[in-house]
Amino acid sequence: MEPFSLTLVAELVGTAVFAASGASAAVGKRLDLFGVAVIGVITALGGGAMRDVLIGAVPPLLLTDWRYPVAAVAAALAVFWLHPALSRLRTTMLVLDAAGLALFTAVGTAKGLDYGLSVYAACIVGVLSGVGGGILRDVLTREIPVVLRADFYALAATVGAIIVAIGARWESRIGELSLIAAGAVVVFVIRLVAIRYRWEAPKPKF
Repeated sequence: MEPFSLTLVAELVGTAVFAASGASAAVGKRLDLFGVAVIGVITALGGGAMRDVLIGAVPPLLLTDWRYPVAAVAAALAVFWLHPALSRLRTTMLVLDAAGLALFTAVGTAKGLDYGLSVYAACIVGVLSGVGGGILRDVLTREIPVVLRADFYALAATVGAIIVAIGARWESRIGELSLIAAGAVVVFVIRLVAIRYRWEAPKPKF
């Protein structure tokens, strides 16, 4: 089990945030308590599990550290019981989703680098860590994945991953936690600005 650290706290917060996002989507599809919990856990831990398998950190944290699934289940159940209030807080859920994307992308990229991946490979792992859970959530709830509909979702994650991967050269000076925080802030800001001004890539006209 991973020792307690600020990075662990960041991952657990991101886990809870993504679980809340997934559970909210499941509630919207009128799933039962078990379905809401399952979608919440898959959303929260799916991207991290993909990351761990790709970098060879097996078995994934989902199976070796009880704190991650507990955080995910707790957040999902909280959404199940509090959804009447949360349904009126769409903006809040978008902000939480952006925060989860930011945290998972930055931490995933840093973990890829720690396992000796190249900058290119670490960026891919980081982006997949950030968007993977959301893709699984959307597929299971029969929605077109948001990563394919909102161009500045994956792009925000990509920019943040690049910042963390390139900034790792100066990690000894600025510290890993500061580097992760910088990458996460960039992802978070880009995503919120894209939501606020409705930025999107060109789409075909019919």
